[in-house]
Amino acid sequence: MTLDHKEIKAKVEGFLDLVKERNSLEPEFLQAVEEVAETVIPYIVQNDIYHGKNILLRMVEPERVITFRVNWVDDSGEIQVNRGYRVQMNSAIGPYKGGLRFHPSVNMSILKFLAFEQVFKNSLTTLPMGGAKGGSDFDPKGKSDNEIMRFCHAFMSELFRHIGPNTDIPAGDIGVGGREIGFLFGMYKKLKNEFTGVLTGKGVTWGGSLIRPEATGYGTVYFAQKMLQTKGDDIKDKLVTISGSGNVAQYAAEKITQLGGKVITLSDSSGYILDSDGISKAKLDFVMDLKNNKRGRISSYVKQYPTAKFYPNKTPWEQVCDIALPCATQNELSGNDAKILIKNGCICVSEGANMPSTKEAVSTFQQNRILFAPGKASNAGGVATSGLEMTQNSLRYNWTREEVDEKLKEIMGNIHDKCIAFGKDPETGYIDYVKGANIAGFVKVADAMLAQGIV
Repeated sequence: MTLDHKEIKAKVEGFLDLVKERNSLEPEFLQAVEEVAETVIPYIVQNDIYHGKNILLRMVEPERVITFRVNWVDDSGEIQVNRGYRVQMNSAIGPYKGGLRFHPSVNMSILKFLAFEQVFKNSLTTLPMGGAKGGSDFDPKGKSDNEIMRFCHAFMSELFRHIGPNTDIPAGDIGVGGREIGFLFGMYKKLKNEFTGVLTGKGVTWGGSLIRPEATGYGTVYFAQKMLQTKGDDIKDKLVTISGSGNVAQYAAEKITQLGGKVITLSDSSGYILDSDGISKAKLDFVMDLKNNKRGRISSYVKQYPTAKFYPNKTPWEQVCDIALPCATQNELSGNDAKILIKNGCICVSEGANMPSTKEAVSTFQQNRILFAPGKASNAGGVATSGLEMTQNSLRYNWTREEVDEKLKEIMGNIHDKCIAFGKDPETGYIDYVKGANIAGFVKVADAMLAQGIV
């Protein structure tokens, strides 16, 4: 079917109006759907196999949404009440797979956007995994280990009914690291009376995968490297700004340093630090201890390294850099930030977080033809390695660091190739990685949905 530009635009707008009508109070979810619809609907109308089947409409509607009350007792004996969620978005290509987020900002809109993104991301990895996301508005910051344990146990005492090694395999996300996964898995194992690979991100001694904590950060950098290689360039001697200071940011910084780049910023919700000398391996070890063990604020970095500066309540995008890696949270990089980055000579942006760039920022990067990778492509390394952990759990076997790292590199390379296949303009040679990732992710899921009928 051939439609002109005007007719395609009308189809996109009609679709978005319908989705807005149903999900009017969910801005983050609508933002994610809009970004996908603008690139996927023109592809659908050009391909008769998908046209008229309402596949995208089926994909934006979760297969199942679970919400539940979580009661737990704090250290002072007070009863606390939180809300728990699991959004099971799509299982066309495999069991649901996606992280759990514990953060006060968690609500249905954020989880639906994350679950929707996850469907495309998991599809791109080539592994048989559907998409889901879950979590709670519980804040682990400032809580004792015992309080976190009691919350996790209470949370899992409901969630266990809805997950399983062949049904839904949650992982970690913001606020859910190795400690939380341990407590969650312990309760799951007790309630189900079985030891299965139902949660990923486990400790290495009890079924976890080597490279799993590092995977998202490493993968983001591997993807940036692949993009630069299309221009005959690489990471060596590049100036790199990174936001965030959790797992993803830490290991993105580590990999950049290993490849000869210079990381100058890290951040958290209180602001960012600038270290013009570069954040070396020793300095990064300090950050890892500060964040992973002491659970402190990034501002403590300047006390340890006084030549560095701390900028409160700001993001690092005002600094001069060659490469920017947003690895903190959604919508942290605005249209204005994008303009400043480009003005300062930034040539490559690879998203380590989920949707950290606003719609305006993405448009700015694309208009200026700089290398830009959306999170569903560039941060898929984490879920890919989670998938590898599931495989190892099923085999009751562990691969070496080198084997997992090699598989991760291979997966990120495959994702990059798919983005080129669907996103390269034959006339100009420009690679639209957003379009490439969206269409490549869509095609695999859509084909599976068509094969399975209207279910």
